[in-house]
Amino acid sequence: MTTFKNLTLWLKAIAVSTLVSVSGHTTAQETYRNPIINADVPDMSLCRVGEYYYLISTTMHLMPGAPIMRSTDMKNWETISYVFDRIEDGERYDLINNQTVYGQGQWASSIRYHNGRFYVWFTCNGAPGKGFIYTAEKAEGPWKLLSRPRHLHDGSLFFDDDNRVYIFCETGHLVELNEDLSDVKPGGVDMVLFERDTEEQGALLEGSSVFKHNGKYYLCMISMKWGVPNRYRREVCYRADNITGPYEKKVLIETPFEMYGGVGQGCLVDNADGTWSALIFQDRDGIGRTPCLLPCRWIDGWPMLGDAEGKVPNDYSKPYQSMEGITSSDDFDSNGKVFGYAGDKESILKLCWQWNHNPINEFTNEIGDVEKAWSVTERPGYMRLRTARIAENLFIAPNTLTQRMTGPKSNGAIKMDISQMKDGDRAGISGFQSDCGILAVEKDNGTARIVLTKESMRLKRGTRTVEGVEREEVASLGIKTDIVYLRVYADFHEKRDMTWYEYSLDGEEWTRIGGEIPVRFDYTRFFMGTKFAVFNYATKQTGGYVDIDWFHYEADLR
Repeated sequence: MTTFKNLTLWLKAIAVSTLVSVSGHTTAQETYRNPIINADVPDMSLCRVGEYYYLISTTMHLMPGAPIMRSTDMKNWETISYVFDRIEDGERYDLINNQTVYGQGQWASSIRYHNGRFYVWFTCNGAPGKGFIYTAEKAEGPWKLLSRPRHLHDGSLFFDDDNRVYIFCETGHLVELNEDLSDVKPGGVDMVLFERDTEEQGALLEGSSVFKHNGKYYLCMISMKWGVPNRYRREVCYRADNITGPYEKKVLIETPFEMYGGVGQGCLVDNADGTWSALIFQDRDGIGRTPCLLPCRWIDGWPMLGDAEGKVPNDYSKPYQSMEGITSSDDFDSNGKVFGYAGDKESILKLCWQWNHNPINEFTNEIGDVEKAWSVTERPGYMRLRTARIAENLFIAPNTLTQRMTGPKSNGAIKMDISQMKDGDRAGISGFQSDCGILAVEKDNGTARIVLTKESMRLKRGTRTVEGVEREEVASLGIKTDIVYLRVYADFHEKRDMTWYEYSLDGEEWTRIGGEIPVRFDYTRFFMGTKFAVFNYATKQTGGYVDIDWFHYEADLR
């Protein structure tokens, strides 16, 4: 006999199985698994132009930054360009004198399409505290810097029907820009639209995302109901007939999703067929902040999110979406191929890669010659990483290549020629986080060792300088070969947030080294999901190098 409980579960399964994103809306033909991007893609902003959806997100201290992603169905995304190549706002962007922009840098971008051009707004936290507006004819780039207005936290750029331009920012703050976006408009609108109500006295009421629909203005923000046990992050909406108000409020979604609390902060977009959808992210610890795809139901003029029960739709029989358009393998055999734009510069690196802080491109060696600090042409088919500065640890080492780890499980491996390392050099791979494991070849006194360490960075919150690194050597072994293979695995299932490491001396037989090492998301330090990191840095002398033959990426999508 079918019990009432079983019948309820069966009906819920049917409800979930009828939800899918096709051109960004739900149909009864297909289902999908959330999070739709199972990787660190926080603070999303979204616009649609024709058949394409364009997404921009936060990458903080990584360069190039402000990645532009594209999709035709809101499920399968690919990186097509970066807005800027580097940020020249002081030595901290260059990791000089232990200075960093960990947890700061480029934040909460906004992308818009207006009168045949794309526009991007973002601000950088920390000194000098100014924003950036970039523009491009095509989202694929090249992007050009237009202006540097004042700092406006979590801003959402908005072009009104009368061609006036605004930024919604902070907590219900509206600022008007000059029509040419050159700066804040003198004498223009600069006002707080509403005050927090009694439910909104907690830390979160930010992450602005604004749109206009049927003549009304909608300002969506992340929120957390104050004073209620087991409260969840949620998405709220403020609605008005006039841009300056008065505004009324509605909670769009407030629900737990799996074991990570609620979803909050993101964006809504209209689809070509007149329906609407949303991408709202969820904090999922070690992997970072992951976008979830939600249907939107217009009820009494409010864009209510989630399925018919207000839940995050999910089909656990499905695998997660492939991340191959965002994270991928690389054999570094570019042969002059251009992969896209980083700002106004063509990229000869795949767009999956970002440097940790500004890279050093060239340096002057000890005999006065200028050398490339990195190159994919000096030895065709290899990424050459040459040490250009002395660094005490990986957290302040320049020219570390990174790309996103993906969930629920993934791994990355490198083949590395270490024959030209110098004494004091450290080269290898990491599941890079403010607490993490690092698997490196260490060269000292003419001999090489493979060393696994567990390291934790201490970061001064005000200045963002690295005050020190707690380092524990977990395991090591001496080697006498010039070719080394290193691999890192990550498991982000059910808050495991664990990494482990292997090595090989022939590329065939792999050996586990050490035990599992946790990675921890910490908003006071990196404030970023865990990344694959490939590195070579010097602790004694510059000029040594390693050649990376390939990076192989694999994902388990179940």
